[in-house]
Amino acid sequence: MRSLILLASLLLFNAVPANAANLDEVEGSAFTSVPELMSGFRMLYIQKFPEGRAQFAAWATQHPDDPFGEVAVAASYLFEEFYHQGVLTSDFFLNEKRFLNGIDGKPDPQRMQGFDTAIEKTRKLAAQRLAKDPDDPEALYALTLAAGMESDADMILRKRHIEAVKRLKEANAHAKALLAERPDANDAYIALGSANYIIGSLSIGFRAMLWFGGVHGDKKLGMEQVAKTVEGGRYLKPFAKIMLALAARREKQNALAQKLLRELTEEFPESPLYPVEYAKAMGRPIPASMHP
Repeated sequence: MRSLILLASLLLFNAVPANAANLDEVEGSAFTSVPELMSGFRMLYIQKFPEGRAQFAAWATQHPDDPFGEVAVAASYLFEEFYHQGVLTSDFFLNEKRFLNGIDGKPDPQRMQGFDTAIEKTRKLAAQRLAKDPDDPEALYALTLAAGMESDADMILRKRHIEAVKRLKEANAHAKALLAERPDANDAYIALGSANYIIGSLSIGFRAMLWFGGVHGDKKLGMEQVAKTVEGGRYLKPFAKIMLALAARREKQNALAQKLLRELTEEFPESPLYPVEYAKAMGRPIPASMHP
C-alpha cells in the first residue's frame, strides 16, 4: 500500500509542468501576485495612499531594475489626486460639465510632481529593459500603464486634451505590442479603456478634430476594455470596477453599476467611498457618517 501511495505521489508530482515550481521566478512582477505589491494596492483602494506608496517605494528600492515599482508609485499619486478632487464619484461622472472639462481649479502641485517623477523613472527603467529585449513584456506593461495614466491626468486634471490624445496613442501602441507577447495582461486594458471612454464622451466636433490625428475615442470600446480588467485583472481590478461602475451610471446601466459597487463595498469595508456610491446607485439616503 505504501508503495502504491508513493507511486501515485510521484505521478502527481511529475504531472505538474517542469517550470511550475519556478513560475514566480520566470514570471515578472506584472504577471504574478507579489504580496508586497498586492498589499500596497489594497492600501490605495481603502484610501490609505501614503501607506501604499511607502510599500511601493520600498519594493522599488529592492528591485531597482523593475519598472513596476515606479509605475505603482505613479498610480498612488494619481489615485490620491483623483480621490481628493472627487473624480471617482458619481457627482463627478454625472456632471456633464465637470466630466468633459475636467476638475475645477488645478491639481495639487506636489502630488503631480510626485506623479511626473515616478513616470519619468518608469520610462527610464523600461527603456533600459527594451534596449536588451525590444519585446520585454514587463517594460511594455509599465509603459502602457504610464502612458494611459498620463492620458487620464492630462484629460481630467490638467485639462490638456491634445496631450491626452498623444498619450492615448502611445498607450495603444505599447498595449498592442504587449498583448502580442502577453494576451493575459488584462491590467493594461484599464489604462486604454478609461481614456477611450472619456475621449469618446467628448463633443462630436472635438472628436472630429481628433479623427484627423488618427484617434477615435469610443465609449463602448472603452467600457469593454475596462471590463476586461474587471474580469481578469490583478492589481488594477478594483480600480477598473469603480471606473466601470461610474461609466455604467452615466450610461444608465444601473444593474451593472449596483453590482460592481456592492462588490467593492463588500471587498473593502474600511473604505468610506464605495458604500456612499452604492447607496447613491440604489437611490438610498446617505447617513452623514458615511460621507467620505
